[in-house]
Amino acid sequence: MTVDPPPPLDRGLAEDLSTSLSALNRTVRRHVRSHLHFEPLAGAQGELLRLVVERPGISVSAAAKELRLAANSVSTQVQQLARLGYLSREASPADRRGAVLRATADGQERLARWADERAELFARQLHRLSGPDLDALTAALPALRALAEAISTDETDLHPAVAERSAS
Repeated sequence: MTVDPPPPLDRGLAEDLSTSLSALNRTVRRHVRSHLHFEPLAGAQGELLRLVVERPGISVSAAAKELRLAANSVSTQVQQLARLGYLSREASPADRRGAVLRATADGQERLARWADERAELFARQLHRLSGPDLDALTAALPALRALAEAISTDETDLHPAVAERSAS
């Protein structure tokens, strides 16, 4: 059985997709922030808060590993989010020297309000799109999920065939 080599990289598609998704994310973030009148959280703070809501009781070191950040960076984010009233840091029941993180009611409410406003914004705008555009977005969702998963597990090691093409 012969395995076909991967198709040539489409750098233009990669750049267009990256630019479009970044612009979409930035536009949505600005819109939601202006409608909710929240003080902005740094990107890492928002990611950390989301992670702690999803996994209450996570340790600082486990959060750092999950977010691919240095533990001291996560500790700094924890301190800032605790000052804002969004996170609490408690002694770990398993190891009293360690700490576990929990989102406060205010932190959970902030994320819920943010998610609600985003969903409402998308629903309003999706309603305005044509049938073919909606069909195209629906059809693209599995590929976007697969791309997100691939990027989340990327260790920057190139596939050998990709490495050969990149070197030439």
